[in-house]
Amino acid sequence: MPDVISKPLVDDERALVTKWTLPSGAETGSHTHELDYLVVYLTDGILTVEAEGQFIEAPVSKHAVTSRPAGVSHNVLNRSGNTVEFIEIELKR
Repeated sequence: MPDVISKPLVDDERALVTKWTLPSGAETGSHTHELDYLVVYLTDGILTVEAEGQFIEAPVSKHAVTSRPAGVSHNVLNRSGNTVEFIEIELKR
């Protein structure tokens, strides 16, 4: 399985910003965000989100933005044939 690449961009009193690169076949592993967060997609693709025992296919579009609350355990898998990149912005306040 290919490795997920995470690159911290900002970590200050207001936000934690990370660039994520998921090659085809990669997954983040199950995790839970402790903070509310936004995701800004840098590429088009299809991600599969595993949460609460369900798998949801999530088409993503370049420059689209989503927001999510803290506390949801999930795993993100890239089952598409291309690399998917996004910026994750966790809000500290």
